Amino acid sequence: MIDLGLLAQVAPPSGGLGDPGPQPDLLDARQMQAMSFMFHIPLVCFGISFPAMVLFLEGLWLRTGDPVYKRLAKRWSKVMLIMFAVGVVTGTVLSFEFGLLWPNFTATFGEVFGLGFALEGFSFFIEAIFIAIYVYGWDRIRPRLHFLCGIPVVITGITGSLMVIGVNGWMNNPTGFDVHGGKVTNVRPWEALFNDYLAHELVHMYVAGYLVAGFIVAGVYARAWLKGRRDRYHRVGLVVSLTIACLAAPVQLVVGDWAARTVADRQPVKLAAFEGLANTEKGAEFTIGGIYEDGALEYGISIPKLLSVLADHDPNGVVKGLNTVPKEDQPPVNPVHLSFQVMVFIGTGLAALAALYLLTWWRKRRLPHSKWFYRGVVAAGPLALVALIAGWVTTEVGRQPWVVYDVMRTSQAVTAADGLEIGYVFLAVLYASLAVAVFWLLRRLSRQPAEAD
Repeated sequence: MIDLGLLAQVAPPSGGLGDPGPQPDLLDARQMQAMSFMFHIPLVCFGISFPAMVLFLEGLWLRTGDPVYKRLAKRWSKVMLIMFAVGVVTGTVLSFEFGLLWPNFTATFGEVFGLGFALEGFSFFIEAIFIAIYVYGWDRIRPRLHFLCGIPVVITGITGSLMVIGVNGWMNNPTGFDVHGGKVTNVRPWEALFNDYLAHELVHMYVAGYLVAGFIVAGVYARAWLKGRRDRYHRVGLVVSLTIACLAAPVQLVVGDWAARTVADRQPVKLAAFEGLANTEKGAEFTIGGIYEDGALEYGISIPKLLSVLADHDPNGVVKGLNTVPKEDQPPVNPVHLSFQVMVFIGTGLAALAALYLLTWWRKRRLPHSKWFYRGVVAAGPLALVALIAGWVTTEVGRQPWVVYDVMRTSQAVTAADGLEIGYVFLAVLYASLAVAVFWLLRRLSRQPAEAD
């Protein structure tokens, strides 16, 4: 598990909204929230992408009549249901944490972002209804009607995450309200929900959903392929999931560039933390690796002017440094820098793996022969998951010390209650139990013969 101790380096309250009061357990509150996000976000990826993948297979079955497509769709729908059920638990925990751990945040801004969570609730209930009909409706309702019942699951998986990502975008780029006399007034919830930060965060997360779910599923079939299980059932499962992931991987590089340039424009201090850039520079260099010490990035490999190219598409572009704001307003650099590097390098490696697969398929109309390729696919699933979590650490810790950027500090939002250590232990036990249960269910499902579906 990531050491999140360094992530709690927030400044003492000064400026912004709210009366912080005593904060005996700020570190524990942040650790609890981070742990919940780490367990929930991978499930969001499956909620975004997996229903569409299942429906794609069912559509192939309806068009061709090939029973292999139906068997795969039925099995994947069971996995979809398991992930949804676990997501209900982790999502419920997150909703309670917002109120219990960050009461001043919800009390001050609940009118602003509450619309997003309300609409997400509607999406959740509709998804729950139709996912039950879809999974338990196999061979009980007419095939085309069954297919139509899967469409709301796909739509609500998208709309539910859209609302939550909209709230996160608002936290990074707050809008839709005014402040008068230390109070939030003139609330405009639609403006807050559909803020200028939503577009790139939404696309970045949606592409990540297909990339993570695709590579994780492909890894399962690649492992079976290496063991000699090369029947048509495993081949179709491998090709469908791997193709989806490999189409998403290069797109994510382009979307990542868009996201980085948006951060450079709207949150230049966060970009400076990505690269450990202390002072504003023209033609700033990009550093591979390195540790931030005494106001400089040490022990890394520098590439001249590359950061300016990435941030501004101009080798002589000006990139603002950390020292453009007081030290108490700067994020903790090393966690942000290292997580950014992990995200970028894994993303680049996944894109290279995707290029090899797509090029082989395009030129030779076959799968690659090398065992190392399939070993790479097996590793790609866990690595994609690491890149996903690293990306969220990058954006969330990079916003620190602000819970609402430039408006409210994390230390002002946290609860004044103590004794959070008990809650932390309870959550750790809960998530460990969920992990064991999911592993047992998926392993039991994988051992069933395909004909059992």
